[in-house]
Amino acid sequence: MRDYNKEKALVLDGEESFARAVALGVTVKRPLSAWHFLLPGMFIFDFLRRTNEIKRYSDLFLFPRKLALNGALEIIQGEDRESILSRAEEQMKAWLLSLKLDSDRLLQGHMEEIHLLIDHYSKLLRAEGNHYTVLIKDAYKTREQYETYLQQLTTKEQEVDQAIADLHGNAEHIWERLKAEALQVAELREKETNRIF
Repeated sequence: MRDYNKEKALVLDGEESFARAVALGVTVKRPLSAWHFLLPGMFIFDFLRRTNEIKRYSDLFLFPRKLALNGALEIIQGEDRESILSRAEEQMKAWLLSLKLDSDRLLQGHMEEIHLLIDHYSKLLRAEGNHYTVLIKDAYKTREQYETYLQQLTTKEQEVDQAIADLHGNAEHIWERLKAEALQVAELREKETNRIF
């Protein structure tokens, strides 16, 4: 039986790199305040703050993806999809509670995203290649097929963003952050797709 650990590591590394790039792009695009020029230690403080923001975004971005990746591997190895999804839902619910984001709508949005990601990761795990982007090309064959998947994923991500915004009373600063992240994700996905296909 094939060992999928190499492919799993490549996928996880690709997702982690993408999450860091998104977070870095969002934080770097914010303009510097006047305090950066007036206080000598402000650059160090800002560096530490940005590092924390990158880690936080990466953790938030990766949690559902790790659940889906583990689920995809277990399904390939013969586990029952429904029991895996049930377990993933319990883990997602506990994670959202720990973040004080108790919302059935948000949970449902993440679970729909996980369903889609499990199918995506199953394709990548079965693909041949020695790099994340090579796995994508082998799994999807054409740009059109990959873009169809990305459009479906973007729709699910928008639903999750809407649920987060609703949970925070549609506060303007929350929407600004979510829109900045979504824009960065779209830009990076476009560049990645152009490199692959």
